[in-house]
Amino acid sequence: MSTADESALIIFLRELMRRRGRRPSQLAGDLGISHATVSRWLHGKDTPRTRSCRKLAEYSGVPLQKILSLSGHIPAIAESPPDAWPEFGEYARRKYPAELDEDLVALIENLIEQRRDRTYRTRDS
Repeated sequence: MSTADESALIIFLRELMRRRGRRPSQLAGDLGISHATVSRWLHGKDTPRTRSCRKLAEYSGVPLQKILSLSGHIPAIAESPPDAWPEFGEYARRKYPAELDEDLVALIENLIEQRRDRTYRTRDS
C-alpha cells in the first residue's frame, strides 16, 4: 500500500509508533490488545472499536473525537495542521497529573534532547 493510499488512521498509527519508538507488537502491548489487531489496523483490514479508540486517545494524548473520526465512528472533523501533536510536557501533564511535577517533566525533556543529540551525532559521523 503506498503512502497516498493509506488512510488517515494508518498514517496516524505509523506516526504514533514513530514518535514513541514502538513496533506494532510493542504498541499492542502498551494498549493491552493483540498484535494481530494492530496489524489489521495497519494494513487497513480493520478499524479500532470505540473501546480501543479510548485507549489510543489516552495513549497518544490526541482527543478522543479525533481518534473516533480517524476510525470512521463519527464524521470527519476539520484537520488541524500536521504539527497538532502535543509537546511532551503538555502530554505528560495531562496523562500523569498526579505523578509528574514540573521538575520531573523538565528532567525527562532534557533526557529526550540528550538522546536526540546523541542519535543525530551518531548518524552524522
